[in-house]
Amino acid sequence: MTLRKESQGIMSGATGITETSAEVALSGLYEISRILCSPIELGVMLVQVFATLENFLDMNACVCVLLGEGDRVERIVGSHGDPVISRDYFMSMPERVLGHIVTHKAPLIIPDIANDQTIGFRAKPAWAVNPRQVGLIGVPIPGRDSIIGILVVDCKAFSSDSPVVALNTRLLAMVGHLIGQTVRLHRLVERDRERLMGDLDRRTEVAKLGAAVHADTADVRIVGESPAITAIVEKIRIVARSNATVLLRGESGTGKEVFARALHQFSPRSKAPFVKLNCAALPETVLESELFGHEKGAFTGAVAARKGRFELADSGTLFLDEIGEISASFQAKLLRVLQEGEFERVGGTRTLKVNVRIVAATNRDLEDAVTKGKFRADLYYRLSVIPVFLPSLRERPTDIPLLAKEFLDRFNQENGTELQIDSNGLAVLSGCYFPGNVRELENCIRRTATLSRGSVIGEDDFACHSDGCLSSVLWQVGGAESVLSSSAKQSLLLPMREESAPSASVDTTAPGRSEKEMLEDAMEKAGWVQAKAARILGLTPRQVGYALRKNGISIKKF
Repeated sequence: MTLRKESQGIMSGATGITETSAEVALSGLYEISRILCSPIELGVMLVQVFATLENFLDMNACVCVLLGEGDRVERIVGSHGDPVISRDYFMSMPERVLGHIVTHKAPLIIPDIANDQTIGFRAKPAWAVNPRQVGLIGVPIPGRDSIIGILVVDCKAFSSDSPVVALNTRLLAMVGHLIGQTVRLHRLVERDRERLMGDLDRRTEVAKLGAAVHADTADVRIVGESPAITAIVEKIRIVARSNATVLLRGESGTGKEVFARALHQFSPRSKAPFVKLNCAALPETVLESELFGHEKGAFTGAVAARKGRFELADSGTLFLDEIGEISASFQAKLLRVLQEGEFERVGGTRTLKVNVRIVAATNRDLEDAVTKGKFRADLYYRLSVIPVFLPSLRERPTDIPLLAKEFLDRFNQENGTELQIDSNGLAVLSGCYFPGNVRELENCIRRTATLSRGSVIGEDDFACHSDGCLSSVLWQVGGAESVLSSSAKQSLLLPMREESAPSASVDTTAPGRSEKEMLEDAMEKAGWVQAKAARILGLTPRQVGYALRKNGISIKKF
């Protein structure tokens, strides 16, 4: 069932709000936030936003009008990106629609434009077969201190007292706020680019950061040159200038703390404290004391008053990792601090006020948690002001050799060694799946370097060629988690047979199974790592490689 089919009650004349419509709306907002986080041209981005809006709102058309200096119209973007339709639509809209929204800084709701007495259209809109069947909802797009545009959606005529209208207006207002933040960030980027063009030193710095080979700060080193990591570093630099709350999203091991530190270092708060807390590592009672502090005698063992993380991070940045793991009761306490910047220590009555920039992180699907009632929707919106989606290592495979060398350099400095990795070793790493992402890659390098007997690490030194590393078979192709049977684990750990020359065949004594089927099955179980498949089949990696070519089986890359 499509989103539109699920959500026909949202913009229709329905008299009630269904659970399905709320779920679809939340899903639509999530998709819109993802689009607005993508590193693409603003006009293309807005067209994609409107296409998503059309999926979960039953609308006829949508137009976004962006204002420049002196409230002059700077840009008009239509729901399908057709400039002719967009301009015709805007020209048929009276100036009072734009003026009303900008002046009042509030939504404008017209249930039926044909019967509206205060604002009349000069001409029938091109998309309206019958203007008496058209209603309109317009919301402001807020900037820092003023309205920088409007978002107008027209739909079938509706009843002004329908509760669905209130829901749609709130949804559009949220979208307007998201668009406003994105437009502001894009304008800041353009303004800075123009200013930096005249400064050679700064232009060189921006070029290096744009390439993102090594983004260094006093405490942070981000390694990578792939388009995915370049876009993230560039966005982090832009976002760092503001005080908006940032929510880092991504799989476990993608380096959320590293990017949180980078955001702090790039921000005007870089000289102030950076304080971190893993919310999943502590029970709720301890978590409350850690964040808010406690007074002397607040509980057994509280022999003295102690500041919490919020106080310690005053004027700086507070990084809350694993934010999706906090309990429902603690979510309400955290929401108050985010809304008002005020709290009391455990066991205290004095209200404390702090100025803290919040950076949160999670690998959980918060949207799903919200729909299931496990995570508060109001806290979700407070945290997800600027979501930043960190790429997995599978999305940036060209960075694996750079990261591997970086981790080996750290190991050498810590242990006084001078180990190196040859090209065959880097090739082995580049072909691995790494479900644990950067963290797993670092562990792999440290383990291999510790056990290495020579000065150069080669392909045979890695666990997948020796002691049966199981990490790549934790997840099947497509990322779904698999459970290894004891027999599968045992077969992966079996030693290889020593053969003087590669054989062109694989044992196919199992009835009804061809050589190709057995090869594909073994490769699937081994996460498409030849050495592990060889161990399953009792062959050498060379024999498996020969058999794969013979049967026309291509190696899947992750």
